[in-house]
Order: sequence, then C-alpha cells, then structure tokens
Amino acid sequence: MTFVEFLNLSLPILLYIFGVVLLIILIILGIKLIKTMNKVEDIVNDVDNKVKSLDRLFKVIDVTTDKLSIFTDKTVDFITNILKSIFKKKRKEKENEEE
Repeated sequence: MTFVEFLNLSLPILLYIFGVVLLIILIILGIKLIKTMNKVEDIVNDVDNKVKSLDRLFKVIDVTTDKLSIFTDKTVDFITNILKSIFKKKRKEKENEEE
C-alpha cells in the first residue's frame, strides 16, 4: 500500500470524524445558547415588570403635579386680581385728587 492509497482511505474517515465532532460541539453550543437566551428573557421580563410598576407611580406624580399647577395658577390669578384692583383704586384716587 502506497502513501497515496493510505491517504485516500484515511482522509475521508478523518473528515467524517471531524465532522461528527464539530456537529456535537455545535449542538452543545446551541443548547447553551438556548439556556442563556431563556435567562436573558427572564431578566428582561423582570425589568419590564418593574418599569411598568414605576410607570404607574410616574402617572400618579404627573396627575398630582398637574392638579397642583392648576391650584397654584388659580391662586396666583386671584392674588394678582386683588392686587390689580387695589392699585387701580389708588390710581383712580390719585387722578381724582389731581383734578
């Protein structure tokens, strides 16, 4: 048996063995990848739930600040109108005194 004949017989066997080993390694890596993706999905779902609970809190804070803003606006308008009326009376009195 010559060297070329030996290579013709042994190379296909070696290629099949390497192919099987590579296939087994890829299957193992695929299984590990699936497990990792499941863990990542659990973490993402947990974070999503926490964000949703905080979203409710921010909505409550937003509604509260809107109500406070309306209240302060009305209060400032009321005080401003009172001050305007007081100053208008004083101006009218000064104008009447000047005439």
